[in-house]
Amino acid sequence: MSPPNIIICTCDQLRAFEVGCYGNPYIRTPAMDRLAREGFRFEHAVTNYPVCMAARSVLLSGQYNRTCTGGVSNVAYAGRPGSFDMPEYPEAGRPHLKDPTLAECLRDAGYHTAAIGKWHIHSWPHEVGFEHYVIPRVHHCHTGQSFIEDGGPEFVPSGYSVDYEALRVVQLLEEQSARKRPFFLYYNISPPHCPLADAPAEYLRMYDPSAIPLRGNVDPSKRIDNQDYWFKVYRYDFRYYSFHLPYTEQLPEGYDLKCLIAEYYGVTTWADTSLGRMLEALDRTGLTDNTIVIFTSDHGDNLGSHGLVQKGTPNEESIRIPFLIRWPQGGLTGESRSAVGSLVDVAPTLLELVSLPVPSHMQGRSLVPWLVGHGDHVQETAVFVETGHGVAVRTPQ
Repeated sequence: MSPPNIIICTCDQLRAFEVGCYGNPYIRTPAMDRLAREGFRFEHAVTNYPVCMAARSVLLSGQYNRTCTGGVSNVAYAGRPGSFDMPEYPEAGRPHLKDPTLAECLRDAGYHTAAIGKWHIHSWPHEVGFEHYVIPRVHHCHTGQSFIEDGGPEFVPSGYSVDYEALRVVQLLEEQSARKRPFFLYYNISPPHCPLADAPAEYLRMYDPSAIPLRGNVDPSKRIDNQDYWFKVYRYDFRYYSFHLPYTEQLPEGYDLKCLIAEYYGVTTWADTSLGRMLEALDRTGLTDNTIVIFTSDHGDNLGSHGLVQKGTPNEESIRIPFLIRWPQGGLTGESRSAVGSLVDVAPTLLELVSLPVPSHMQGRSLVPWLVGHGDHVQETAVFVETGHGVAVRTPQ
């Protein structure tokens, strides 16, 4: 059998508490739940930096954010430090991720490397190891989205960008099934990150707000600081906070936290549908049995817990993420409650799974001992988390 193919699929801003296989009986995430049944689930999984670009840089580099980006948390431009309102990225050159990335290690070992979906890393994909890419030009926009493919001219596909990206993933898998070269696909699904309202109506109406369960640390009787502002950001993103388009200035009548979370649930199910299309394509093309799949998220979302919204804080709702690994050749299904898996561990884990050396510059640790049932012999089970509000250590307890 040829070397196993690899897929990393991420959602943006999906916390573990809103996934069925992590104990939420209300939300519908059948594709994620399938991966948990057929693979391995880390009960205690966290991001090492709960902000988009930092987390994605950590995942691809196998290094902590202070190492791979020098501490940048989101898009920041030369001459405009800290500005990330309307990123026209990526930039030429390689300002971050100076050491060989996971994609470069796999490419140099003979893998075809491809990135589809949200990018949100400073450099262009080809600068950090991807031979093929289809990425949206502006993140946080699902209609009228402009794409770039392999450095070509911008184009705007019809319909929702999330659905278009899923289509391109299916097409790539169909193409790869006819080739002998192993592949690495890095597939990033933007929801449930805002804009929540820029989604098909069937998903926005899928869940009844009155039935939405709230976490115990949410006080529905208290308003969140700047609540109207943040709710508009959740629904409309930069179209509100950068451009204040007229339709973004008003919230629907009676719109409260449960309404917001119901929409978050809906677009999470939308994202799960895209994941399901990918899994079905693997089945249909005969690739399932020789493809390692990791599903995770870049960070979570406070969603009103502790009176907070969004992410970036060192608490459970912000850092806890789903982390599922399906490794058909390992023949193992189950879960781990004795280890904390994290994004910095993804690259070394995958390299070990495909029998490639783990470079010394990677700071993560391989999770393979837990996958093969020897995790009890590993001493290090804690994970280091960086945020703009301080640092934290997460243990299984």
